[in-house]
Amino acid sequence: MTHGVIVGMTGSGKTGLVTVLLEEALRAGVPSIVIDVKGDLPNLLLSFPSFDPGLLTPWLKAGSDNASSAELLAQAGPIAEERRDAFTNWTLGEADLRRYCEATSVRILTPGSSAGEPLHVLSPLERRSSRWDTDQESARSALSAAVSLALRLLGRDPDPAKSKEHVFLSLLAERRLLAGDQAELGALMHDLLEPPIAEIGALPLNAFFKKRERIALAASLNTLLASPTFASWRTGATLDVGAWLTPLAGRTPSVIVSVAHLDDDERALVLGVLLEEVLSWVRGLPGSDRLKALVSSTKSTASSRRTRRTLRPSAPSSPS
Repeated sequence: MTHGVIVGMTGSGKTGLVTVLLEEALRAGVPSIVIDVKGDLPNLLLSFPSFDPGLLTPWLKAGSDNASSAELLAQAGPIAEERRDAFTNWTLGEADLRRYCEATSVRILTPGSSAGEPLHVLSPLERRSSRWDTDQESARSALSAAVSLALRLLGRDPDPAKSKEHVFLSLLAERRLLAGDQAELGALMHDLLEPPIAEIGALPLNAFFKKRERIALAASLNTLLASPTFASWRTGATLDVGAWLTPLAGRTPSVIVSVAHLDDDERALVLGVLLEEVLSWVRGLPGSDRLKALVSSTKSTASSRRTRRTLRPSAPSSPS
């Protein structure tokens, strides 16, 4: 099976089933990427190697922030016993828990937030990938998605086939990346103002993209770069699915990309770039009779009524 879907009413246990499936995949040595829309799946981190009640106390409150260690331990005792009974019913003991914890690694990425590990959503553009040396087609696809994201943030046409801005920025970025350099937005601003190319297609540069238009695009990029809100989207982990899914120190990785704190527009932007990167990685894989990775997502049934935040530089930043 290459695709699957779990449907059910709110509260029927869909997220719980997904969590169990992910844990079983990790036990089998299958890495995973999880797109967490609801904010529940970071609970994968709550995998304790034993039934010791002391492991639960950091996550408990005994009715007061000033609860003593003894009070917290007393509260944790029954929960630990309940946990032991539940695992025993599934014929799982402490040895199984210890093996699972020693063989797996869970990582939480939070684009636009420092609640987890920040994610550089424009890294296919601003951080050169080794794919430019081995698989230029997939590298170009990831670059195109990142350029589209940048143009959406600027309120400009992001269509790779129709947008003059997209074509020009992609050409400038690809020129740098093929030469082994980075294509940071600041460098692209410089190239917009002092173009290193004289023609685009069969037309002179100024016939395709006039100087005043290039200056206006550079000014928009500068506003975006100067925005404190936007800075959090350009720091953190590189968007590199292949690296994410590579076992480290013998541990099978699970990478949770949490977008629960984002509004619908931000989610669409981030997931567009992320899924393009996943697709580029898949296209570069050789054939196999073994499952290489599991990509899953939760879907919130509630409408998005949380406070809107935006990537646009005109909006103030806010904590997640």
